[in-house]
Amino acid sequence: MKTITLFLGTNLAVLTLLGFILPMLGANNTVELLIFALILGMGGSFISLALSKTMAKKMTGAHIIEEPSNSAEAWLLDTVRRQAQSAGIGMPEVAIYDSESVNAFATGMRRDSALVAVTTGLLHAMEQQEVEAVLAHEISHVANGDMVTLALIQGVINTFILILAKVIGQIVDRVLFKNKQGYGPGYYIGSMVAELVLGFLANIIVMWFSRHREFHADAGSARIVGANKMIAALKRLQMGDTGNLPDQLAAFGINASKSKSLIQRLFRSHPPLEDRIIALQQSRY
Repeated sequence: MKTITLFLGTNLAVLTLLGFILPMLGANNTVELLIFALILGMGGSFISLALSKTMAKKMTGAHIIEEPSNSAEAWLLDTVRRQAQSAGIGMPEVAIYDSESVNAFATGMRRDSALVAVTTGLLHAMEQQEVEAVLAHEISHVANGDMVTLALIQGVINTFILILAKVIGQIVDRVLFKNKQGYGPGYYIGSMVAELVLGFLANIIVMWFSRHREFHADAGSARIVGANKMIAALKRLQMGDTGNLPDQLAAFGINASKSKSLIQRLFRSHPPLEDRIIALQQSRY
């Protein structure tokens, strides 16, 4: 509820502020533009979230465990069920997908109807208590509402970008192209370039939040299974190949690919494993 309240307040403040700015710049159809930006900005973000489970299954070829066919699948279901109850959420769908990489992810629009998936590589590379910690990490993502929160943040940013790009287009058209009536080529060129640049820069904010939420998911795992198990799992990840999840799922995996340059670090979805280990070692769990 706090997340939704924060989102509504922030989005309302942005729209109110720009509602004053646009008329001062002589923009036409201000109300229509605000509504259009809000629907398009928020709509795209939440449509993507609503389709996340379906797309995740198709992109990874994940096999949903409905009836366990062996002891490993039965253990996975029992572990996730126990952890979901501990976290106060509904039982997620549990899936395994074929990949040599050591990774896992969670996604879904609702806390009580999520998807938790692990790779075959993770099951082969990790001890059972380490897998348990990884599952608790993903359950914590769901319980914390991280998928919805990221969608809210992305939606607010999308809305802001769409409107601000139009403002920049107006300025370019009137100041540089000297167009005083209607919308000239400067408006369309300026708007399009502004959307690209602002969208690129805005991803830094989204990825910063994604990295921040990883520490919370690690702490959630520590609360459920103990810090030592989560530390062991992270140390195991340092030794293995986590591979690359599809872009749409990267922020919800247990780990992301290593980043070397400053630009790569700004746009990575996960903090360094060593930083996460230190945070857990310094925690009280």
